[in-house]
Amino acid sequence: MADTNLDPVFQIQRVYLKDVSLEQPNSPEILLNPEQPGVEIQLGVDAKPVAEGVFEVTVTATVHTKIGDKTVFLVEAKQAGIFELRNMPEEQLGALLGIACPQIVYPYLRGNVADVIQRGGFPPVHLAEINFQAMYEQQQANAAASAPEAPQVLA
Repeated sequence: MADTNLDPVFQIQRVYLKDVSLEQPNSPEILLNPEQPGVEIQLGVDAKPVAEGVFEVTVTATVHTKIGDKTVFLVEAKQAGIFELRNMPEEQLGALLGIACPQIVYPYLRGNVADVIQRGGFPPVHLAEINFQAMYEQQQANAAASAPEAPQVLA
């Protein structure tokens, strides 16, 4: 008998650290510099299907600290989650993948980034809370703005 249950399904299958790297290309000399380094943080979100109704959502953080033009340390980390999403309207699916899933994955990323930086011998850098809804809405607005305009039909 076929499964006729069409109730929406949203389940976390797994959250995992997909990739992490720490580079200190100018150590130990730069560590003796008393100047306070500048910190640049970049975040990204990616979602892709891995099976029918199953998606991998990855949140990426890059933390780059520099004194002048020399790198103190560079951390790149990718935290991912596997989510089952079934029987969802298309407009809800995009929001779940762009907002709800990253909100679940992000706290793990924050902890792992702070941990690897501390293990590298530095005070931990705590990534700020992120409003993934605002980030998603901005991406949607950018996509709409860059889409070619539909031809207008005059009646």
